[in-house]
Amino acid sequence: MSTTTLLVRKNNLASTRLETTEDAPLADGQVRVSVESFALTSNNITYAAFGDAMAYWQFFPTGEEGWGTIPVWGFGSVVQSLHPGVAVGERLYGYYPMASATVLTPARLNTSGFHDGAPHRRELHAVYNQYLRCSADPFYAPATEDIQALLRPLFITSFLIDDFLADNDFFGARTLLLSSASSKTAYGTAFQLAQRPGIEVIGLTSPANVAFCESLGCYSRVLTYDQLDQLHADTPCIYVDFAGNAGLRLAIHTRFANLKYSCSIGGTHVAELGGARDLPGPRATLFFAPAQIKKRSADWGAAGLGQRLVQAWQTFSQRATHAPSPWLLTQHHQGADAVAAAYQQVLAGKGDPHIGHILTL
Repeated sequence: MSTTTLLVRKNNLASTRLETTEDAPLADGQVRVSVESFALTSNNITYAAFGDAMAYWQFFPTGEEGWGTIPVWGFGSVVQSLHPGVAVGERLYGYYPMASATVLTPARLNTSGFHDGAPHRRELHAVYNQYLRCSADPFYAPATEDIQALLRPLFITSFLIDDFLADNDFFGARTLLLSSASSKTAYGTAFQLAQRPGIEVIGLTSPANVAFCESLGCYSRVLTYDQLDQLHADTPCIYVDFAGNAGLRLAIHTRFANLKYSCSIGGTHVAELGGARDLPGPRATLFFAPAQIKKRSADWGAAGLGQRLVQAWQTFSQRATHAPSPWLLTQHHQGADAVAAAYQQVLAGKGDPHIGHILTL
């Protein structure tokens, strides 16, 4: 057996190559998982853009200097097992490489799943090391695998951003500016925020995506990036930055003298990424979802957090897939060349926001 992997040059994300290697025999306690489908979104581009700063490259090391494997969320089935607690045929949801298969070392097993206990992952955040048994997962429904892969990890981040801001009473602001408003994490956040009375949610996007963002119905207003002057400069506001565009960040920090908080989430504008030093106003602060999970697990208990997430997810996913006007339609790409082409399309950020990409190597 062999495994095919899409490798990405870390300092030039547009440079990729496909590599097929023979599978090494499993060691005792390991399992081999066939990665059967995974989602590719701008969130994965963020993983690559912040790969060194936030250790995303370390989850699936290539062993080759300068080259990395981007982590993705998806579904796989156990095809080989040398672990007594994990059976061949088990279906798992979790964090995978952009590859046709991967080897895991199950640890901390329970009825709901396990963590990968491989030595190189022990110091990495537990949220990304968890693999869930679909047979025991309250989120899981076989018919919605594509939507789960595309939206579930993003929506959990959206839920946590909304919760973090509300937990801090929106830092005294009631107007929120969300860049890259057509991205799935942004509109998931807007969906949550729209349910809070007295909060104005402004979506910032490119001209090509204005109609899509307006059609969602969860933004109070949608503006293009060059329409910031339509908002009063003294508006108490928060900037929630999904784009990572350094020029846009500077423009917002410069214009809005009453900017209460600047929350950095992602990097969908790969070509315009830049530092956040020496900005007027508040420091741009990176949001790290696992930290809010840890806080709320302490506040509510793991079960309480889980119940809130499942309830919010069900409401959001039903709206996102609701006919006759779904927010998201899936497009499947199968095979190495198709996967490589889909990656370039998502990296370029020029795809149709209605389309969600599901890939199989």
